[in-house]
Formats: sequence, C-alpha cells, structure tokens
Amino acid sequence: MNENMTQDQRLDCLAEEFKADSDEYKDLQIPSDRNGKWRVLRSLMNIRMPRRMDESVLRIQDEYLKERIRENGIVELSEIPVIRDGLSIWQGDITRLAVDAIVNAANSQMLGCFIPMHACIDNCIHTFAGVQLRAECSRRMNLLRERYGRDYEQPTALPMLTDAYNLPAKKVVHIVGPVVQDKLTPELEKELADCYRNTLDMCMENGLMSVAFCCISTGVFHFPKSQAAEIAVRTVTDWREEHPGRMERVIFNVFKDEDKKYYEELVQ
Repeated sequence: MNENMTQDQRLDCLAEEFKADSDEYKDLQIPSDRNGKWRVLRSLMNIRMPRRMDESVLRIQDEYLKERIRENGIVELSEIPVIRDGLSIWQGDITRLAVDAIVNAANSQMLGCFIPMHACIDNCIHTFAGVQLRAECSRRMNLLRERYGRDYEQPTALPMLTDAYNLPAKKVVHIVGPVVQDKLTPELEKELADCYRNTLDMCMENGLMSVAFCCISTGVFHFPKSQAAEIAVRTVTDWREEHPGRMERVIFNVFKDEDKKYYEELVQ
C-alpha cells in the first residue's frame, strides 16, 4: 500500500479492509459508486468493536479522513467572529473546527454511537476521528472498571479527555449529559450546568484555551432546547468571570436553526 494513493483508491482499499475485518459482513457486496462505498465504510467503522487493526490500514484511514475533512473545509478559530467577551456562536459541523477542544455528547458507555450512519454528534466525531478514538475510550473505560468494578459506567457531568486523532481539533472532551424522562427538574438543570462547568475546569487544567460546546442533552436526551441554551450561556459566563484570562474563546456550536435562534437571543 503506497502513500501516493488517490482518495478513490484509499476508499476502495478501506472498504475492502474493513469488510474483511468484520465477521458478520465479510461477504458484503460493496457498491460501485463513491457515495455508496463511503456509506459502507462509515457503517463498518461505526459498528466495529474496539480492537487492534493493522497499522498500514490505519495509515490509509488517517490519510483518507484528513483529506476528507480538508475537502469539507477546516474552520480556524480566527474565522469565527466574537460576539462578546470571548463568546461565539457557530453553526455547522463541529468536526471541521480547528480549536483546542471540541465537546462530544457521549453516552455512559463512552464508546461512541454504534448505529450505522447515525446523524448524532457522537457518531460524527468518532467517524472522522477514526477508529483509534473508540479504542482509546475503551482503554480508558477498562482502567476505570478495574478500579470501580466491571459494571462501571461514566457518570453524568464527569468529562473524559482524549486525543482528537484525525480531527482538526487538538482534543475531544466527552461528557454524558442529563436525560430528561418526564419533566425538567432543578437537579437535571444543575447536572447540565455541571457539564459545562466541569468541561471548562478540565480545559483549564490541561491548558486548552479554546473550546467548542455542542448542545449537550438536547437531542435524544430530551433536554428542552431553550432552557439548555440559557443554562449553557449563564454557566459559561459565570465561569469566565470566576476565571479571568483562563479561556480565550468559548464557541457555542449549533447545528439546527432553532438552537441558533436561542443562542443569538442570549449572546448579544
């Protein structure tokens, strides 16, 4: 396998290698079109359990993903306008952001989303980081299970910091947000605030000066979007006042127009 492969050649190779790596799908028929091949590759990456993969395949995966991200358009911190006091709102794909840290809305297993091609942020981040990210998360969780028991799951609002691998960000902060099952309660509101505060504390402890927050808990965890935005902006503003100069930029990364509207009303 040579380093001068085209993107199409990398995609062909990766689709075949990940298919061969899968016991269940080793006889899968790979489509002939580029988009179909990418869907197969991404799906096989999404469902793959963390385990060793040949280094030569990982190198091709890394080259392919980095080029794909470049084609999507890397967004530098300097390109994101400041609205006030080091706060920004940016609408789009968080995997494009070249910042010190991006925040992933994780689940308590901390291994990413296993649903093929799912549109959640957990799936997108793990896909474009590469399979090394799930492997690192698995190693970290195994160490925690050795300490706390084999049934250990990551508690709500306790962040985990990992490398970002092929993403343009330097690091990923994975955090489990609160789940709203019936109605919103003061305890759930505090847990969401703790997600933002604890993430900022972790960034400060690790010398990370810019962070992009996704809309934690507002998807399948059902936290009301408007209240979530209020808690996010209030908590970040209070933290920055308590820690002047310790965080250069906080970006509220939104994907949907509804979320953008709520943040724009709050950050003026």
